[in-house]
Amino acid sequence: MSSGIEQGKTKAGLFYKVQGEGNPIVMLHGFCGSSDYWEAVVPAIAQGYQVITPDLRGHGQSAVIDTVFGIEAMAQDIVELLDELGIAKTVLFGHSLGGYITLAFAEQYAARLHGFSLVHSTANPDAEQARENRLKAVKTIEEEGIRTFVDGLVPKLFAPEHVAMMPELVEQAKQIGYGTAPAGATGASLAMRARPDRNHVLQETQLPVLIVAGEQDQIVPPDKAFTVEATHIEPAIIPAAGHMSMMETPDKFVPVLRSFLQRVYG
Repeated sequence: MSSGIEQGKTKAGLFYKVQGEGNPIVMLHGFCGSSDYWEAVVPAIAQGYQVITPDLRGHGQSAVIDTVFGIEAMAQDIVELLDELGIAKTVLFGHSLGGYITLAFAEQYAARLHGFSLVHSTANPDAEQARENRLKAVKTIEEEGIRTFVDGLVPKLFAPEHVAMMPELVEQAKQIGYGTAPAGATGASLAMRARPDRNHVLQETQLPVLIVAGEQDQIVPPDKAFTVEATHIEPAIIPAAGHMSMMETPDKFVPVLRSFLQRVYG
């Protein structure tokens, strides 16, 4: 690959960007996000790696594909992407919803991975209140539209002090969210609601794992991120970050990722 950004779509309609050369890594964004979530960190990581950043189904420039689907189907989308790019094995980084997909991928397709990372995500299933909130999200999106939902969601993704300090980044995240297809958002919300407990994946995997938590994350606080302790799991807390360290504190986030990649790929 050239040092520029290449773009494409899979046969199923999954949009993706490729940047850099070297061992491949795939970075999956969170709910109502897109590959643009990673734009502050990809150039630094692409110095030495081939970085693939897809838009999840129904998000960004990707097709909706289906209106009813599970996290497992979203993992299958990534298998198809790797197959079409001719990539046998990769390292997968999953932010929030992307982390749920990463765990499903690691459970089903471990042979396709050199290692994986959960970024502001958890192996726990939704608690009862969270399950109710998924249904409320669907209702809001269907009755009031994606913009209203995103306007309510995005400020909670940032550390409280960053909402005031980084209004341009909050606005950028909102603009990215507005691009989510309503059917993609409702489908993903119900998929997250139905996802199982996958702590066993963290416990049983033979792969190196990086778990990244934000010190000020209000969505997945560190105690919900660090659910399993084991020698193959590296925990990392990003100081001052909320749920969006790749946007809030990229200078602190990038070294953590690069250190993990160095350990995985050598």
